[in-house]
Amino acid sequence: MKIDRIEIFVTELPVRLKRTFSSGSYDTGAPEQLLGKPVLVKIHAGGVTGVAQIRAISPGHFVADTVHSQVAAIRDIYGPLLIGRRLADFEGHDALLTSRLAGNPAARAVLDIALHDALGKALGVPVHDLLGGRSNESIPLEWSVSLYEDPQGMVDDALRATQEFGMKVICLKAAGKGGWRQDVRNFETVRKAIGPDIMIGVDPNTGWTVSDSILALNAMRDMDVGYCEQPVERRNLRGMAEIRRQAAGVPMMVDEALFTVQDAAQIVEAGAADVFCIKLYKVGGLLNARRMAAIAQANDIGINSGGLAVASGFEAAAAAHYCASIPAGRTFGAAEFVFGAGVLGDDPLVAEGNFRIVDGTVAVPTGPGLGLVLDEDALKRMTLSHSVVTG
Repeated sequence: MKIDRIEIFVTELPVRLKRTFSSGSYDTGAPEQLLGKPVLVKIHAGGVTGVAQIRAISPGHFVADTVHSQVAAIRDIYGPLLIGRRLADFEGHDALLTSRLAGNPAARAVLDIALHDALGKALGVPVHDLLGGRSNESIPLEWSVSLYEDPQGMVDDALRATQEFGMKVICLKAAGKGGWRQDVRNFETVRKAIGPDIMIGVDPNTGWTVSDSILALNAMRDMDVGYCEQPVERRNLRGMAEIRRQAAGVPMMVDEALFTVQDAAQIVEAGAADVFCIKLYKVGGLLNARRMAAIAQANDIGINSGGLAVASGFEAAAAAHYCASIPAGRTFGAAEFVFGAGVLGDDPLVAEGNFRIVDGTVAVPTGPGLGLVLDEDALKRMTLSHSVVTG
């Protein structure tokens, strides 16, 4: 089966999401504005169509991709290179695309996932069977709690997550305007509100210094801080290793530091992490995510699946299949794609297969490919931009 056509859609979102973290705002953008919107790709090959959707999250503090660069990379370079190639040649595709345009992980991710969806449909198997099988039938979810000027906002989010949706893991954004001491107060306030049985992590998104991190974690230890995610600048692996050394057992998770398999190797060498946070849009899709899982396994490092998948059932489904393929004993915490699993409402682009959260978990799709059916009428209504690559 050979790839004969690729379609690229920039689609509207049914909701606008605004959140706050250490470096500023996270915003999906005003209606009909392209910036901040997701890209949906269809790959047509031998009578099957693979579908995937990825949102490049910039403007932001650490990911260079935007919707415009994502579309241009696929339309002008990656797409033409893939036309006429065998659908299943994942390693060959990756090497070819790398040889012509480095980086661009969001563009690479949406193509990689669409290729997996197409091959799964062609073979009549779910994507997780292409990744090693279904080790987990359900995936526990994590709720990432935004910063607020009033800590009560963080409490309200945490209570909604735990009481309405049954979350057992939440992560508090940190490194706000009040400094690390305010982060400790926020943590204490949320811990008192939700009780001792919920894992609470903290994520400064590179906004702390090494000394801030050590002081804050020491202050939070008696409140049972569950983990710390990327407290300092992404290249400061020596600093991460020092924080980890002084954290007295609090697991250290890397996120912003981890984009490539080379990053993964350097993090291991530096002794900078207990957990890899793998976001498909950040690492370039399922192929690289599996490579990183192998590095993690070889070095006794846990896997955490990140990425909000805002209002996108297709992006959430890709993460669910990846999580399903990793044995539970090698995972850490819970998956972050809750914002694509129904808390913002059903994804109108999904005709069949929208997620339902039950006691903080979702079932892994079992249909061919990603296991979702695209609503073509909704796609027409929600398309802001459309391009076709034929060669």
